[in-house]
Amino acid sequence: MKLFQNYPLQDVTTFHAKVFAKYYTVFSSINFLKQILSSPEVKDKPFIILGGGSNVLFTGDFDGIIIRNAIEGIEVVKEDNDSVYVKASAGEKWHDVVLYCVNRNYGGIENLSLIPGTIGAGPIQNIGAYGVELKDVLVELEAMNIHTLEVRTFTNAECKFGYRDSIFKRDEKGKYIILSVTLRLNKNPKVNVSYGSLSKELESMGVTNPSIKDVSNAVIKIRSSKLPDPDKLGNAGSFFKNPVISDVEFVKIKEEHPNVISFPSADGYVKLAAGWLIEQSGWKGKQIGDAGVHKDQALVLVNYGNATGKEIYDLSTQVINSVKEKFGVELEREVNIF
Repeated sequence: MKLFQNYPLQDVTTFHAKVFAKYYTVFSSINFLKQILSSPEVKDKPFIILGGGSNVLFTGDFDGIIIRNAIEGIEVVKEDNDSVYVKASAGEKWHDVVLYCVNRNYGGIENLSLIPGTIGAGPIQNIGAYGVELKDVLVELEAMNIHTLEVRTFTNAECKFGYRDSIFKRDEKGKYIILSVTLRLNKNPKVNVSYGSLSKELESMGVTNPSIKDVSNAVIKIRSSKLPDPDKLGNAGSFFKNPVISDVEFVKIKEEHPNVISFPSADGYVKLAAGWLIEQSGWKGKQIGDAGVHKDQALVLVNYGNATGKEIYDLSTQVINSVKEKFGVELEREVNIF
């Protein structure tokens, strides 16, 4: 096992903040992972499994071990007349998996194009965009128990998916390392263009009968126009979740703010657009030092160069407090804070 000491995390996390890990290592196979977890250098020490580093913010140096998942591989494991089952190793980039499926006309995840990070990180927060969530297509996943080193299969139901939520953020948090994800996709796909901005983009592209490739291209175009490239401007995508409130709370907010942007949610709840709340609270495009709120998408916090993780975190706290004061709604961070 190659263990690097005082390893800079600036280039392996998308916020590119200057922080260091006491130790850093990489695994590219299940057996290698078992060796790492059972080694005396790692045992009983705090560690974090890192994929693409696109959903984390370190507020200071990490006094433990960063273990990066680099297991790769995509394969079709089963198919019938209607469906195809694609299994991808956890270290594969999510967008590469999307392109693999779109290029073969396997439908179901084209709306999730260009989401950063690895597929192994996807189930943890049930990634979603443009009317589709990972839970809609995930059949099962394999994960290793960090204590017993046994590999367990979790079914979709056992993952207990919710909005940006899963069992891996609650009951089983920190107990498992995801190794692979299996998706059930449609060989005769029907596109989902119910999301307003997506249908408008397709219309502007002159597409009236979209294929999944058209949908993927439209999503890529929208995301590229609204979200900054983390290789050019440090960020972790959407920093906050869209808050879900009761119908009663929504009626009150609607009376005071008739233009509030909302979406229907389940069981008498309403989802508010966090970006709109932040923008209306005066934060869009605002910068404090090198930490800022993006000028085109208020959901995104950015590092303009030399912002520390602590400065970005403190900015997020100010945004949360401001939205709470104006709307009575408390935003929740989507990014994992360490």
